[in-house]
Amino acid sequence: MNISLALSDYIVLLIYLIALLMVGFYLNRRDKKGNADIFLGGRTLRWWQIGFSLFSANAGPMMVVGFAGIGFSHGVVGSNFEWLAWVFILMLAMFFLPRYLTAKISTIPQFLKLRFGMRSYNFLVIYSLISILLVWLGGALYAGGLLISEVFNWSLMGSIAIIVLIAASFTAIGGLKAVIRTGIFQSLIIILSSVILTFLGFRAVGGAGRLAGSVPGNYWKLFRPASDPEYSWIAVILGYPVVAIYYWCADQTIVQKVLAAKDLRNGQYGALFLALLKIIMPFIFIFPGIMCFVLYRNSARPDTAYITLVKQLMPHGLLGLCIAALIAALIDTVSSGLNSFSTVFTLDLAGRWIEMDDTARRRMGRWVTLIAAGLSVGIAYLYSRSGKGFFELSQGLVSILSPPLSVVFLAGIAWKKVSSLAVETVLYGGGLICMGVGICHILNFPYPGFWPHFLLLSVYLFLGLAAVIVIITLISKPAVNIAPSSFGSGGTSSEAGGDSGSNARQVWFRWAILAVIMFFIYLLFN
Repeated sequence: MNISLALSDYIVLLIYLIALLMVGFYLNRRDKKGNADIFLGGRTLRWWQIGFSLFSANAGPMMVVGFAGIGFSHGVVGSNFEWLAWVFILMLAMFFLPRYLTAKISTIPQFLKLRFGMRSYNFLVIYSLISILLVWLGGALYAGGLLISEVFNWSLMGSIAIIVLIAASFTAIGGLKAVIRTGIFQSLIIILSSVILTFLGFRAVGGAGRLAGSVPGNYWKLFRPASDPEYSWIAVILGYPVVAIYYWCADQTIVQKVLAAKDLRNGQYGALFLALLKIIMPFIFIFPGIMCFVLYRNSARPDTAYITLVKQLMPHGLLGLCIAALIAALIDTVSSGLNSFSTVFTLDLAGRWIEMDDTARRRMGRWVTLIAAGLSVGIAYLYSRSGKGFFELSQGLVSILSPPLSVVFLAGIAWKKVSSLAVETVLYGGGLICMGVGICHILNFPYPGFWPHFLLLSVYLFLGLAAVIVIITLISKPAVNIAPSSFGSGGTSSEAGGDSGSNARQVWFRWAILAVIMFFIYLLFN
């Protein structure tokens, strides 16, 4: 579906591109401290920088387009992926982050090194690199490239090449600080354009009352019956936590933002700020898909719902802003993935074999960023041959790759006596199984329809691996922490930047307010 852009749209796109490059390059030249640490930005990030950056990394093109698609075909049930996230962002802020900061890790694999030893660490280094390439880079580039090619009538691979060139350029030079700065800028663009599109959609439909009465009743149910073949309440309640524990608490691309916090308090409030932003995301991402179903159900399909609404409702000028928002979501997701890949490779893989000073690490990090960009283009091409939709591709990949990491990190935080042998068995055996299943699921092997829905599949894998870790732990010796002091209660350690028990109470009080808000939202939609 090609969109006819006017001169005003191209002017808006040009202004956006100039502003992005200024934020990514010019401001970086003024920040000598940020240049010194391209991996964690000198650990100086404040809460609002963390929150906006997490939002923009999370709100990638597959979410913007994919959520509109699930709204078009299923209604608000996809909102569970946003409105249940606060529970697991809370876990990151209040249980995982204090331990991470106290241990002074720079990457997630280093946590397993301290907790369970080198074999677990070695696995997660490789697994993290593969998952970043598959999920954050390849998937995002494919979805975004397809989107850009449809909008501008360019070739798919040409669109992908242009996107990765822009994202890799300022990421390689500016590192995490450049990613954070551009992420804040991108967040504001994404929110502004999505709010405008939602407003125009409501006006075109005729208001909330007409919208509510123009779709099937189950479109307004967050929890669907157990008989629903795709998004039953069982699949959502059991399947989403499997991916959420890994995604929010143990994924390098997400956690790297809070590891760069100025202190524990800023990290926790940054996570809380993200959880608050999550409240609005279904209204500006999923509701437009429902509106498209009401207005254009005969001419649109799920994967084109967002673009259809943009094409039909956005006036010129604002149309350019909306396209800029899609490009913003794409570039920030890709740049976050590139920076995370570079961090893990340089610090956890190459750093073990090559002696490097800070200058050499920065140089290697930049080269690795460019190499990862090239690899991700090849993976995006493979995805273009899979025949799967945006949402199924992104969420399916994360869901199937998550179980071994969710089991291990949950056990590592909550169960002091968990066995190193059990952890290694789950990581190596379970990781190999999940990766094989994930590839078969993407490629529809051995035939379409063979595999259950990705949410249920993740539950089956999680339960099987949880049983393995419990059984082996009970019949073997527990793990011996290399740094036991790093894994205490983790509430408000002064090493991690916490100040006092009063600060912890204030943070918990704000989380309690958020819980009340979410309780009433779920009452409203059920």
